[in-house]
Amino acid sequence: MFEYRQALVRMRQGDSDRDIARSKLMGRKKAAQLRGVASTRGWLQPEQPLPEDGELAAVLPKPGTSMKCVSTLQGHREQIEAWARAGVQGTTIHEALGRKHGFSGSYSAVRRMLQSIRAEEPVPATMILDFDPAEASQVDFGAGPLITDVFTGETFKTWVFVMTLCFSRHQYAELVRDQSVMTWLSCHRHAFEWFNGVVGRVIIDNPKCAITRACVHDPEVQRSYAECAEGFGFKIDPCPPRDPAKKGIVESGVKYVKRAFLPLREFRSLADANEQLLDWVMEVAGNRVHGTTRELPLTRFAQIEKPLLKALPDVPPELARWAKLLVHRDSHVQLDKCLYSVPYRHVSQTVWMRASATTARIFHEHQLVAVHPRLWRPGARSTLPDHLPPDALAWSLADPQWCLRQAEGIGASCHELVRRLFSDRVLERLRAVQALLRLRERYGVARLEAACCRALTFDAPTYRSVKTILAKGLDQQEALAAFDQTTDLYARGGRFLRTPDGLVH
Repeated sequence: MFEYRQALVRMRQGDSDRDIARSKLMGRKKAAQLRGVASTRGWLQPEQPLPEDGELAAVLPKPGTSMKCVSTLQGHREQIEAWARAGVQGTTIHEALGRKHGFSGSYSAVRRMLQSIRAEEPVPATMILDFDPAEASQVDFGAGPLITDVFTGETFKTWVFVMTLCFSRHQYAELVRDQSVMTWLSCHRHAFEWFNGVVGRVIIDNPKCAITRACVHDPEVQRSYAECAEGFGFKIDPCPPRDPAKKGIVESGVKYVKRAFLPLREFRSLADANEQLLDWVMEVAGNRVHGTTRELPLTRFAQIEKPLLKALPDVPPELARWAKLLVHRDSHVQLDKCLYSVPYRHVSQTVWMRASATTARIFHEHQLVAVHPRLWRPGARSTLPDHLPPDALAWSLADPQWCLRQAEGIGASCHELVRRLFSDRVLERLRAVQALLRLRERYGVARLEAACCRALTFDAPTYRSVKTILAKGLDQQEALAAFDQTTDLYARGGRFLRTPDGLVH
């Protein structure tokens, strides 16, 4: 409208359309159109006041509309609008137009049509969120750098954890190696200790380490995180799904760390990186003029917000991870590739494990059923003998040394037979010895010792021989009375009927 008014002033002064075009105010054709409209409405009369902008806008076309081209897809606009509302991407729409309607134009036409459709959609209005001192903080993770440890040579990926106080914009940042539940909880503790206080609520996104089910109205909080919030005394405020703008303060804080701190730096290890990061937070980030508050975050925090933070608990809450686990047939549950035993009566049942940095407590229906030291090495196992079924426990305790002691208590013959079974160079005879020792429960110690003696007499030191002797009652017969001289000589170890001198002569 300003350009139209300028052109009308020059027309009143007697400038031609060519003069107006030379000044690059508008083209000759457009100036001619404006002169025609102005003449019919009396706008060129010097004694008449210039029309208001509203009157000009109602009569004259908007800039650029007179030469606007008509899209080749104008006839399909309604269909394209429906596909766009359904979330169909532009390349798919272009392909469908060619397949269904024979459209042979380029994808640029589809792109321009989609841009014009989006331009007509109303832009949702927002508001600036204001926070009182110590009211809230916002938390988020961001991708960190690759770090090569100069001491171990290991190269690993990192993540940057950032907690920003919503009022002062003072922040805590830490580089970590993962986004696990325990890392999430530990970073919260470190942040509260860094601020020396706790805020009223923590605004988060919906990470798996904090929220198990993202929902606008009824989100489900990770049990471990809920216990941490209760221990420190803050409330969890998850953002609606796919709406990160609700925590834009920390989103900007993560970008600031990634752009201002990470580039052009070298880190010798993870500890060295975190030491540099905290120094940078205090010296640079905390002493910059913040773009929103126009104050120094560290000064604003120290003078206003810090005294209003909740005090840290006298006894720091124990950070622990809760996990719902299934008891396997071997009476063990698995967490982080480590095994923990559970009483065998809970096999195939579901239990809860509360794993802290030092202990692992297992609960079934709110009752504590097992306590183990926390294991960290993958493949490690903690087994309590009382948790195993009686049969399995008896078998596991009946090792060769135990079997030899039991056989020695039965008698010399039994001990000798067991010793000879264990001396087999090919077969592992542990199960045979265990079965042999169990025969005393049925036949008694005396008969088992006699059966072992008879088996040794006939050079048959096997479990089957002893079992057959007992089953047939042969141990109750006199083993050597019926033997003749030859048999007796053979039984004592003789191998020939004649003496060596007889063979020579």
